[in-house]
Amino acid sequence: MTSSPPVSELAPNGTLRAAINFGNPVLAGKDASGQPCGISVDLAREFGRRLGLAVELVPYESAGHVPAAIASNAWDICFLAIDPKRAADIAFTAPYAVIEGAYMVAVSSALRSVDQVDRAGTRIGVIEGSAYDLYLTRELSKATLVREASADAVMNLWIEGMLDVVAGVKPQLEADAKRIGGLRLLPGRFMSINQAMGTPQGREAGAAYLREFMVEAKSSGLVASLFAKHRITGARPAE
Repeated sequence: MTSSPPVSELAPNGTLRAAINFGNPVLAGKDASGQPCGISVDLAREFGRRLGLAVELVPYESAGHVPAAIASNAWDICFLAIDPKRAADIAFTAPYAVIEGAYMVAVSSALRSVDQVDRAGTRIGVIEGSAYDLYLTRELSKATLVREASADAVMNLWIEGMLDVVAGVKPQLEADAKRIGGLRLLPGRFMSINQAMGTPQGREAGAAYLREFMVEAKSSGLVASLFAKHRITGARPAE
């Protein structure tokens, strides 16, 4: 990287606090000993190394909680899907990963394609504040979104017969379909979810340096190597 790191702006407390969203199992999870792991964790630690700073991982159980924590100054960098609503408060880098947003229905459902979902009376379960919740809130005009705090809570609603469709990231839905049974994914996707790093708006020099880091992380092959290390399926490195 060519520029000098604006450490005081990126980490004003002297420690780089990285918000990690465990609600997206493609990018972050916990290993057998319960320690955080995944692409987001590795990128946070590498960025901290570049800055010469210790990294504190700040855990969140869903993406929606991360933007909400800006007001309390709880973190310095984050790993979220790019969204216009979030961009009002977060300065994003270019994406480093692309994940498909998909729909899941009962095997017996009459729905056969993504474009059939937006119908009056159709109840779609989503994780509140997720990228696909924000997207579908803007895009759907007839179906009803039913929001819950976590993927498990959404699937509990499904089991109770309160939903007609579940929206989510494709790998998570595939795992749920295998675990619960009697479910299938509709072919195709309703959106591409572009995952990026970000920092709170107003830290212009910090945001510029973070963007520079992401460009290098992709061009050097670091992002691709992390996909291989964690054996990621259901997502691809962003170009």
